[in-house]
Amino acid sequence: MKIKIIFLSIFLSLQSCYGKRKNTKIYNNELQSNYLKQYQNNERAYFASGCFWCVEAIYECVKGVKEVYSGYAGGNTLNPTYNQISTGKTGHAESVEVIYDPFLVSYDTLVEVFFGSHDPTTLNKQGPDRGPQYRSIAFYRSEKEKIIIEKYIKKLKKNNVFNSKIVTEIKELEKFYYAEEYHQNYERLNPNNPYVKSVSIPRLNNFKARFSKLLKS
Repeated sequence: MKIKIIFLSIFLSLQSCYGKRKNTKIYNNELQSNYLKQYQNNERAYFASGCFWCVEAIYECVKGVKEVYSGYAGGNTLNPTYNQISTGKTGHAESVEVIYDPFLVSYDTLVEVFFGSHDPTTLNKQGPDRGPQYRSIAFYRSEKEKIIIEKYIKKLKKNNVFNSKIVTEIKELEKFYYAEEYHQNYERLNPNNPYVKSVSIPRLNNFKARFSKLLKS
């Protein structure tokens, strides 16, 4: 059983309030409505690179990023839940929606953050997490975004940045489902969670050390 699942199961067993979690479809509709009200002048980008707790925290610290939501994308299951995702059979990957101001940070930079904050050469795994739900995917919503991703991968290959083959999927985004409420801002709200302390925070700190020029003040 994956390390994160174990830690999450222990955590949830201690939190009786989680018995009152909202229906996934209702929660998705609420967040969509919230987005339309608050972020209508911003752009969105979507990535999957392992545990979404980790990825969300990384993008949250990037200048120009307004908000980041954890969710699921890349598969065919309608209104997936975390329990379904964890089986690895939905086709979805743990993903993030990055809401950003294009005048402060470019899509090119967000792609740089994506490839600079995880190992894109490991198939169906990232760190201690295993399964297709943790695979590397750079989602695009336009031909322009697709070209930017492809050009950056070519640049990485030309400069021999990685010793192994890049296995990141370049995939058109069909639908993004917001993850359950307790997953949002998980790393920030649960700094003492064992997985967060041993995996998420070290990954975040490594990113900050390597990309200090991109960090919010």
